[in-house]
Amino acid sequence: MQFARGLLGFTASAIIGLQGQALAQTSHADSPTYNGSVGKILNENCVVCHREGGIGPMQLTNYDQVRPWAPLIQLKVANREMPPYAYDHGVGIQDLEGDWRLEQEDIDTIVTWVNQGSPLGDADIVVEMPELPDPNAWSFSSEYGQPDMIVASQPMDIPANGGDLWSKHFVDMGLTSDRCIKAVQVKPRGEAQAVVHHANSDIYAPTEDGEFATYGQLTEYAMGKWGEIVPEGVCRTVPAGSQVRWSIHMFPGGLGATAQGAMIKDNVVEVGLWFHPEGYEEQAKYKQDLKQYQIGREGDLLIPPNGYTMAEGFQSFDHPVRIDSFQPHGHLRMNAASLEVFYPETGKVEPISQVSKWSATWHHSHIYNPDVAPLIPTGAILILKQWYDNTSDNPNVTDPDQFVVWGSRTADEMNHAWIAVTHLDDEGFEELLEERRQNEQRSIANNN
Repeated sequence: MQFARGLLGFTASAIIGLQGQALAQTSHADSPTYNGSVGKILNENCVVCHREGGIGPMQLTNYDQVRPWAPLIQLKVANREMPPYAYDHGVGIQDLEGDWRLEQEDIDTIVTWVNQGSPLGDADIVVEMPELPDPNAWSFSSEYGQPDMIVASQPMDIPANGGDLWSKHFVDMGLTSDRCIKAVQVKPRGEAQAVVHHANSDIYAPTEDGEFATYGQLTEYAMGKWGEIVPEGVCRTVPAGSQVRWSIHMFPGGLGATAQGAMIKDNVVEVGLWFHPEGYEEQAKYKQDLKQYQIGREGDLLIPPNGYTMAEGFQSFDHPVRIDSFQPHGHLRMNAASLEVFYPETGKVEPISQVSKWSATWHHSHIYNPDVAPLIPTGAILILKQWYDNTSDNPNVTDPDQFVVWGSRTADEMNHAWIAVTHLDDEGFEELLEERRQNEQRSIANNN
């Protein structure tokens, strides 16, 4: 977990006051210690970033390092700002792949520990450090090993300051047969993570006349994104002979907590691909794609000085689908997003996902567990909403007296979401519904 703003903006009295509020809200009678339970919680959830070579601004690998930061850790954890995974509790689907959020029990333990003076505990107990991945490792290397294919962008030097930069070019993948993606991750190489705002990668496949034509989206990267996993039994296809069309947006000097403020030479972005075995496409029942869904009309977004606005968009399908992931996208003024489903036959609106403290420095693709991923019947309507704050209350706003419009620059705003969709037929839709009914009945029987 990463403390982006440190202690700036928090007075001692404010922190003490928040500690008091947190104490009043917790009913824990235990006396947690660092060596008893707190160290284990921090090691399993925080030190992956807060260690030597990690992206966290301080190290939290032992008690001596943790103790001076205990009040700030309490504040960030109690407010669910850390670990950095902004996804609302109690609204819509909660069973997510790659969910970084702490359990409430762990939050209560840390809050109580700090309120009781952050004790070390039994000095003879050694808190074991978990096996940590290399800070530059691929997200899915522990599950799937190294990527089956890595496609790198062309290198580009990024100056220490100046306006936004874009690089758009094609790179051959060297793929000799059609393949189905198991998982995919885009990763800026080394210090490039500080300046890469986002990186879109499209697939261009060969045509019969020897040219190349757009085939679809390979994946999308924005600051902090973990990666994507394609559910079993589904194929997101990459055709043989394809090229990747990179569209990379870079921000000189860096943006957010990872900012370097220096020139970065040979900036390279890589996409790592894990494939199913050859022939999987014939076994897979359904196709999946990832697309950008516009929220309102592109170009119509206008945020007034010292004001707020909301964008709203709708999407329906002429066949049943399953929504596999949801990733809202915006820039510095966007601060919240939601996904709902409207069922015309009943008039019911069902909440699917809500992010009330969205941050441009941590883009997450919220990947639903396939057993609970939304099944959308033909004609049902996705409702997409995003909210924007152009006031001095937003710490990302440097000049709230300016109008903000839609645009590609970091200083502008955007209004779209990336959604992975598995395309079903009526038979498959009913089959998945029946599987869920049977699972629910088994669960009820086991509980009884």
